[in-house]
Amino acid sequence: MSNIVKSDKELIERYQNGDVHSFELLIGRYQKQVYSYILTLVKDKQLADDVFQDTFVKIIQTVKSKCYKDDGRFVQFAMRIAHNLVHFRKENRIPTVESSSEDYNYIDNVPITDHSVEQGMIVDQVHSDLHRMIAFLPDEQREVLRMRIFDDMSFKDIADITNVSINTALGRMRYALINLRKMMVANNMTLTY
Repeated sequence: MSNIVKSDKELIERYQNGDVHSFELLIGRYQKQVYSYILTLVKDKQLADDVFQDTFVKIIQTVKSKCYKDDGRFVQFAMRIAHNLVHFRKENRIPTVESSSEDYNYIDNVPITDHSVEQGMIVDQVHSDLHRMIAFLPDEQREVLRMRIFDDMSFKDIADITNVSINTALGRMRYALINLRKMMVANNMTLTY
């Protein structure tokens, strides 16, 4: 294959015609994004590995059977399969690990100027409290918050993956922020430091 970057559609067509390397290239484009999304949902590396493998097996089956309809949104298709597999496992009561601070590393990456030891302790406490509050959000709100902030996804992509309208995704994000603000007020918290 030449060094010219191929579209997702072209890579899928080549794979359907027997070019396995094309599908490897396609998976390589999105594996980090899909894996990161799964990990934020299941909170367990081993389970995320399993769901990730199942996701690409399902994608391969769909593409090989020529049931995949290319509409220029392969990554949303992959994320929707991952989303459905995660929820299928949850409904079948496959255990996952409780929420941990690892899920919210984006909060810890907020740029902070030099602080005294005391200020550093305050910042750590604010982050810890915020992590705890996020864990109290309803599942749908927490999921949209993670996809929007942690995975930097657009609301259109979030809506596609979660099978809801854009307005519903926007509403869930709005309510997540409102609920976080209410919890902060109830706990006399501020994020300014």
